[in-house]
Order: sequence, then structure tokens, then C-alpha cells
Amino acid sequence: MQRMKTSELALGCMGMSDFYGPADEGESIRTIHAAIERGITLLDTGDFYGMGDNELLIGRAITGRRDKVRVSVKFGALRGPDGSWQGIDARPVAVKTFAAYSLRRLGVDVIDVYRPGRLDPNVPIEDTVGAIADLIKAGYVRQAGLSEVGIDTIRRAHAVSPIADLQIEYSLASRGPEDKIFPVLTELGIGATLYGILSRGLLSGSRPAVPADFRTHLPRFAGDEGKKNALVVARLRAFAEAVGRSPAQLAFAWVVAKQPRFTPLVGARTTKQLLDTLGALDKPLTVTEIADVEAIVSSGAIGGPRYPMAQMAQLDSER
Repeated sequence: MQRMKTSELALGCMGMSDFYGPADEGESIRTIHAAIERGITLLDTGDFYGMGDNELLIGRAITGRRDKVRVSVKFGALRGPDGSWQGIDARPVAVKTFAAYSLRRLGVDVIDVYRPGRLDPNVPIEDTVGAIADLIKAGYVRQAGLSEVGIDTIRRAHAVSPIADLQIEYSLASRGPEDKIFPVLTELGIGATLYGILSRGLLSGSRPAVPADFRTHLPRFAGDEGKKNALVVARLRAFAEAVGRSPAQLAFAWVVAKQPRFTPLVGARTTKQLLDTLGALDKPLTVTEIADVEAIVSSGAIGGPRYPMAQMAQLDSER
């Protein structure tokens, strides 16, 4: 099985239903349609984004357009009625149950890429991926994927069933996968969808505006680290203006230049954001510009972990 084939950029739909405060459903659907019209062939979601609302949204948006897109679904996160996080469940029986509901909400016969959103510490990855392999054999899933796992888990999973794609955070602000994870993906022929390119809007100068915005709880936006990071971002913005790009275009162009084998996820909530980001493909960075960007945002220049420390401790990809 080959690694997942997709367009140069993909659309991450999480923010259309969760985490960043209220979103306009009509604008979200227009954004998905605009992405498809401009050649984006992969939509990424999770069954726990908006407790299923995001899948329902995508289902409505791709009606009559299913043949133009692939849909990647993450599963496993458990949430309470108040939206609180209750842990991870990646038992085989849960995997198949989650898939049944996702198929119904999306209104599709098959999920293109199916992956646990996080590693379940209580379930061997072999069991989880084995359940996905059963779904592939039954025709309900096309390819297996992983998310936020380290190299040992990648190898163990790949030995059970070919892994098409790893979803992992990667950006100017978060370069951890470069050292160990990316080389293993290349060795095994596994693709990657890269999220957090703007470090949740940090690199574009976006700030939390409402209490429901989960960034109010992220270390990179708060306290002394937040003040330090704002200075770095101001320098990046000034450089972007000097070279005729928006900060988002600069951040995406850097990722495209550094990791051309992999697919960055655009987390746009509006058509305007989407079109701005797509402009990165029209203005690739020169070797000199790449060096200039890295001089402004060197590895480690952005202070604070990408999640609160309690969450970081649970990430298999950080081990």
C-alpha cells in the first residue's frame, strides 16, 4: 500500500466546529467548497470535533462532491456533555463502533484514512491498528493512519498493517519531528499531514479573543513566554511585509520548502483565510529567504510547549 496521495495542501476542519469559539456554518461550507474548487483533495476531521458536529458539517459540504475529496478521520478521544476530556479509547470494539457513527455522520460508504487521535496507553497499538485493518478488509476504510506517535509505535503499527500517513505538529515554532520521526517516515514510505503550521495562529499574530478559545490555556500565548513570543512574531511579520507575503504565507511556504514530501494542513475557518494561505504556493521561498526566516525564528526561539505540560506528558510523539 502506498502512502496517502493528496494535494499540495489539505484543509483541516477542526476550527469550524470547536476550540476557537463560534464559527459561521455557512462560511465554513463556503470555505470547504472553495478549497475543493481550488484543487484541495483532503479534508481532515475528528469524530470528537464538536462531538460529531464537524463530521456532520463535512457531510453536508461534500454532498455531490464526494468524488473530488478524501476524508481523514481521527477517533478515540472521549468527551463529557460539557465538552471536557475524559481520556482515550482505542479498543478494537470501540474503533469499529466509532467508525460506524463516523460513516453515518459523514454520509459516506468508506472513510479514506482512519486513525486514532492519540495513542491509548491501555491498548497495544497492534490491537488498534488490527481493528482498522479489519475495517479495511470489510471495505469501510481505505487506509490506516496514526497521529502524534513516536517511532517505536510507528514501526509496531506498520508491521501489523501498512500505515499511509502520520499526522504530526510541525512548524517554524515546533520542529521536533525533524530529528527522529521524519527519517523513519521516509524509511518506511509513510506520508505525513502536518498541522499547527501557524502554531494556532501565533505566527500570524492571531490572539485569543473569546473565553471559548482554547488558546487562552496554551503556554505560548500567556505570561512571559507570550510576551517573548510576541516580539519574535513582530519581527517575522515585518520580514513578511518586506518580501511581499502575509505571515501565514511565509509560515506555509517555509514548511513546503523544508518538507516537500509531506502535506501541510490549512486550518482556515473562512474563505479569506484559505485564499491567503494558498498564496504561499504561488510564492515559494528562495534559499536566502529560508535562511532569513530561520534567523528570525530559530529552533527554540518560540518559548513554551505547544500544549500544557500535562498534555505534553501524554504525547507518545514526545517520548
